[in-house]
Amino acid sequence: MYLNAGGVTVSYFEWLKNLSHVRFGRITAYHEETTHRRFVNLIERLTGKQVADEERAELVHGARELDFVHSGLAETMINAYADIRLIARDRKIPDLRSAAFALAIERVAETYKTMGIFP
Repeated sequence: MYLNAGGVTVSYFEWLKNLSHVRFGRITAYHEETTHRRFVNLIERLTGKQVADEERAELVHGARELDFVHSGLAETMINAYADIRLIARDRKIPDLRSAAFALAIERVAETYKTMGIFP
């Protein structure tokens, strides 16, 4: 269940991107590249050494769409695992699978309550 959530999360990111009709990073890419370029130039000036062209290209580029997807996926999965472990520990549930089910049911119930659907 937890591993399947990774695929679902990436599909969700794709859905968000399609809704907005803007690729991830489009708004910030130029700013990031300019900032990174300034840092590399500063390091070169302070050290008196030149950064190789390949290193410069790697250091300067702004986050690409895939970088945003990996970052968002990593954060989502890390937080989900922490939540599952917390439920397992606090409720003394012996396995993570059962803890994940308990957490999922709890979140669905909370959403229903918030929406006024249940009880």
